[in-house]
Amino acid sequence: MSFRQARWDEPSIWDLAPSDPGPVPEVPGVPERLRRKEGLRWPELSELEVVRHYTRLSQMNFGIDTSPYALGSCTMKYNPKVSEQLARRPGAADLHPYQPVETVQGALEVVWRLERILAKVTGLPEVSLQPAAGAHGEYAALLMVRAYFRDRGELAQRTEVLLPDTAHGTNPASASMAGFTTREIPSKDGCVDLAALRAAVSDRTACFMLTNPNTAGLFESEILEIAATVHGAGGMLYYDGANLNAILGITHPGRMGFDVAHLNLHKTFATPHGGGGPGAGVLAAGETLAPYLPVPRVVKRGRAFSLDYDRPKSIGKIRAGYGSFGLDLRAYAFAITHGEEGLKHVSRRAVLNSNYLGSRMGRYLPRPFRPLVKHEFLLSGAPLKEKGVRTLDLAKRLLDEGVHAPTIYFPSLVEESLMFELPETESKRELDRYYAAFERAVTDTPEHLHAAPRNLAVSRIDEVRAAREPLLSWKDLRAASAKVETP
Repeated sequence: MSFRQARWDEPSIWDLAPSDPGPVPEVPGVPERLRRKEGLRWPELSELEVVRHYTRLSQMNFGIDTSPYALGSCTMKYNPKVSEQLARRPGAADLHPYQPVETVQGALEVVWRLERILAKVTGLPEVSLQPAAGAHGEYAALLMVRAYFRDRGELAQRTEVLLPDTAHGTNPASASMAGFTTREIPSKDGCVDLAALRAAVSDRTACFMLTNPNTAGLFESEILEIAATVHGAGGMLYYDGANLNAILGITHPGRMGFDVAHLNLHKTFATPHGGGGPGAGVLAAGETLAPYLPVPRVVKRGRAFSLDYDRPKSIGKIRAGYGSFGLDLRAYAFAITHGEEGLKHVSRRAVLNSNYLGSRMGRYLPRPFRPLVKHEFLLSGAPLKEKGVRTLDLAKRLLDEGVHAPTIYFPSLVEESLMFELPETESKRELDRYYAAFERAVTDTPEHLHAAPRNLAVSRIDEVRAAREPLLSWKDLRAASAKVETP
């Protein structure tokens, strides 16, 4: 299977020719120094040209509605259209975050009910939907940890955040932003080396950040010992909820001993993911850290709902409005549609998908660590180097098959790593199609792998130059094209 997409350099894709500037209108009362020196250069385009332009752009992108998204640790699952319809109804979409609470009782009830559901899912009693995305939730959680130790008079001492070498890249960034130093804990057979953790914890330890299952797709079987080790040193245990899709209804962070957690509605609860739209990095906290959750909190008094700002220990307000209500509504619909047993099925099916596909792909590339995994699995592309091929080449070649590539070169503890996650929304038929695409790609010639992608709108790019000299507007694109065309 292959396909042909329109290329970015075809004139019909991006030719937004501006008109000649018109005269500057006279506006009474506007000082001369504030007036334009020439008229605006608006693109002269018909509605049909605009529609075709954006339709072509949409066809140049991969999307979850067109093909599987195998990005490990991202849980790119299908977004149910019934949830989209609910969120776009005028009664939800036209709400304003600062209108009087008596006019948004239904919305506040949805938020309140979703918080109760997520408290049960995480096993942590208090929940805030305010964080804008996962990294924002991480940062807010560490601010809560910081405030807790400040109240105990230990902040000057508790300066260190411990991280496993399988941690998501945002974890050390969030810790640094919150004013902590970081220290990496090595892995042993893909999981936290408990002996190394015991040697690292001290009275300097503020927090240990961990996801379970981890980014190798492995469940940290010694999690209770890990929790006891961190708590024994007086530290807090933070749960990165990026991989929560593997354990919904089966177990939860509270049972494992975590004190605070974030989870991504745009992963686990099938709300839109990426594309520049809003995320949702929900925070859940145990009794110790719950008083430090952001304000306002949604509370129910009798049959009425209100926003409570009277939380003296709170870290305060961390974003405008209350949260991403459109995503909250979508997540609530997903949760109540599935129900408790349905959410368990989500995790069981995700784990089944991962092990089925991993066992088939393992025929071509080695699988590090133990073979039984949770929601995602790793392969090592190291053997490909014998024929001069890298993991990057294989990933680009998969794009030519019309499927999205997996996460590559992460986690770094596996040489030439590929991390696949095809969640529960992908059928066995789709898994088999993805495997067939992988089989064609991994057995292709080095010449074809090096040249990939050949069928997409953009071929292999100079990624260093793209980062240093980005084209951020149609004017930049036109100037760059003019340089190329000049002999």
